[in-house]
Amino acid sequence: MDILPAIDLRGGKCVRLIQGDYQREIRYRDDPVEVALDFQKDGARWIHIVDLDGAKQGKLANLPAIKSITQATSVQIEVGGGIRCLEDIRALLDVGITRVILGTKALQDWPWFENLLQKPELANRLALGLDARDGRLAVSGWTDQTAQSALDFAQRVRDWPLAAIIYTDISKDGMLVGPNLQATEELALSTSVPVIAAGGVTTEADVRALAQLPLAGIIIGRALYEGRITI
Repeated sequence: MDILPAIDLRGGKCVRLIQGDYQREIRYRDDPVEVALDFQKDGARWIHIVDLDGAKQGKLANLPAIKSITQATSVQIEVGGGIRCLEDIRALLDVGITRVILGTKALQDWPWFENLLQKPELANRLALGLDARDGRLAVSGWTDQTAQSALDFAQRVRDWPLAAIIYTDISKDGMLVGPNLQATEELALSTSVPVIAAGGVTTEADVRALAQLPLAGIIIGRALYEGRITI
């Protein structure tokens, strides 16, 4: 199981949002490249990047910062946030991104998503982001809550050629209160697609508990920045 340190980009800076609330921002570092290099030095094999501006605007917004990170590091990188067209996917792959995470557009336009997965050049390069609050999906940078179930979507794609499902429990994200183990396990068991979990990981005990679940990885943000966990 991989630990994926998280870099959330807003205005080219490294920040964290509390429960995805754009009004509750914690700024950690001005230079995300330095952050990425520190994670690489600490032994990270993957880095998880979220384009917060892109998630809100519905289009890729922090490509220069993302490109700088890929050029400065040798780790594998996945990126999500506002990616809703093939051009943005290709732009990310062209700068060296390993895996692109699709959320809002994929969930709202299923035929478009299915068509992407049939493209040979995108084989094993796409992940589905399922961001849930109380089991219900949130879209558009977590600003819109839906009535759709994250579990239903995980089951729907159980045999699809996806690189991963990125499952985030929004109610736990950035709160340092521990992960939702029950919901995470239930979702991971519902699909054959590798699942990477995020939200609330705070202590080494949380990491050990998640390591007992059928997960491919866990994403850690605030707890790493505040020194509560080391890679």
